[in-house]
Amino acid sequence: MYHKGNLLMSAFALALLLFAAADAPTPSNQAAAKMTLPAGFHATLFASEPDVVKPIAMTTDDRGRLWVAESHSYPHWITDGKDGHDRILIFESSKSTGHFASCKVFSDHATNLSGVAVGFGGVWLCSTPNLLFIPLKPNGDEPAGPPVVVLDGWDLKAKHNVFNQLVWGPDGWLYGCNGILSNSRVGKPGTPDAERVAFNCGVWRYHPIKKRFEVVASGTTNPWGLDFDDRGEAFITNCVIKHLFHVVPGAHYERMYGQDLDANSFGLMESCADHIHWAGGAWTSSRGGEGAHGEAGGGHAHAGAMIYLGDNWPDAYRDHVFMCNLHGSRVNQDVLERVGSGYVAHHGKDFLFANDPWFRGLALLYGPDGGVYVSDWCDTGECHNYEKITPTTGRIYKVTYGEPTALDVDVAKLSDEELVKLQLHKNDWWVRHARRLLQERANDDKLDRKLVQPLLVKMLNKQTETPRRLRALWALHGIGGLDEQALTKLLDDADETVRGWAVRLLLEDEKASAAVTAKLAAMAHTDKSALVRLALASALQRLPAAARWPIAEGLAAREEDAKDANLPLMIWYGIEGLVPTDPDRAAALLVKARIPLVREYIARRIAAGAE
Repeated sequence: MYHKGNLLMSAFALALLLFAAADAPTPSNQAAAKMTLPAGFHATLFASEPDVVKPIAMTTDDRGRLWVAESHSYPHWITDGKDGHDRILIFESSKSTGHFASCKVFSDHATNLSGVAVGFGGVWLCSTPNLLFIPLKPNGDEPAGPPVVVLDGWDLKAKHNVFNQLVWGPDGWLYGCNGILSNSRVGKPGTPDAERVAFNCGVWRYHPIKKRFEVVASGTTNPWGLDFDDRGEAFITNCVIKHLFHVVPGAHYERMYGQDLDANSFGLMESCADHIHWAGGAWTSSRGGEGAHGEAGGGHAHAGAMIYLGDNWPDAYRDHVFMCNLHGSRVNQDVLERVGSGYVAHHGKDFLFANDPWFRGLALLYGPDGGVYVSDWCDTGECHNYEKITPTTGRIYKVTYGEPTALDVDVAKLSDEELVKLQLHKNDWWVRHARRLLQERANDDKLDRKLVQPLLVKMLNKQTETPRRLRALWALHGIGGLDEQALTKLLDDADETVRGWAVRLLLEDEKASAAVTAKLAAMAHTDKSALVRLALASALQRLPAAARWPIAEGLAAREEDAKDANLPLMIWYGIEGLVPTDPDRAAALLVKARIPLVREYIARRIAAGAE
């Protein structure tokens, strides 16, 4: 029998052991083996301290190499314009061990890094307050010149809410996120303040050829992860409030606090998730990710977004959303279901448990072999550590199913015809890189258009699977192979997703002929697809006032959309600015509309204008 004193001593000793275990991360050479994964999967350590520390962002180049941005600036962002000590590393993968084979330092004096992408002859960086472009030498390993400031005005006072994540979209734009504390005024260097774009939380994009910046959608809290599904729909991961949002262009989403930048939005759109990853109550109570919070998913804070479209994991995981849960020390999984005009995300089984309280996953990325890189900030606390972090830790793991096939990768060396054929590859890594290269070659007048365009048109017309047809459509758009006539023809396509994308691409430059706007107005009345009607509602904000009214009148007459998760508010966002300038037509729409929210908000806006 134990004496009471012995029991107390044993409890004290156990507490000391637990404290000691939490006082340092699992040794890097043991960390992957401690992870819990579904049967058939295994994790390997790809890189760790001292080779990489504080990996804040990562991407891959056309050779399949992993580019990693290290943050040595956070939490004390550099505000005086001087060089910092953030690094950009290039890791070459080993074909057999799962560990990196070589590492090159591309830069060791960067500042305030939070995002990285490679394309169009250089490296793109989120480097608050600037979006930078560093041209590459032909070998792809060294800068060909100093960084060029593409955009500036991102908020240096944003703390952990800085702009972040750089991802090439299927439409050829560069996408990123921005947090609620980042009260930015974005523009090209030298742009007068009155001409800058005011922006805090949400999603933005920049076109590398047209040199245009746009806010895609506003709201949420601190989105830190963005990816696209097999049909080109964007999703972001988020913190504090719900964790996943379907990004509809032109949307205004609920936010953690504060007023939407458009005071007349009146209502805000909700998350597509039907669950949260903690047990409810105050979000602060979920820190630690244990007990009921652990059972629900681990906690309120998420980073990284990956919609798996690779070819190594089993098909059961394809098109599912994966995200890192900071407090739960795991990777959550959500399953998307098409409902109405959008999606509902259901809670899938949590995919990965690190079993290490220091695990702070930030990014997930599948590569050319279909295996998935998982970056780990490797620290205690959370993003609110404004005073002190552990500066010497950081890991990157790779998660594969079975043994992936060893590959020799250099997409840029492939012919135009081979790049076209890659649009049918099962692994979207190859599809995306090939599509961007086709776009680059077209822009540089190095593309054999007489060969490529007919092949892509044939693919669009002959393929039967929607994702494959969309890949051809996006590639044609990227090379400038779709004029108004071709896109207008696609408005009658049998596939709703193709019709919806035709609407988006027709109005990318915010211009449309009278014939096109008349066609869109007719579709608003007659198209049977809620997804297409959402594309039309989203397009309203890209049209002049006179062209919006007929489309809005058709959409507002669709009584079946009254309870849709997206359409009532998207219709409203498209017309709210028109109400005070044409109150008579607004009043007529109020009478005709069959969607109660649209009628309510028109009346409210008319009343506000009369005050």
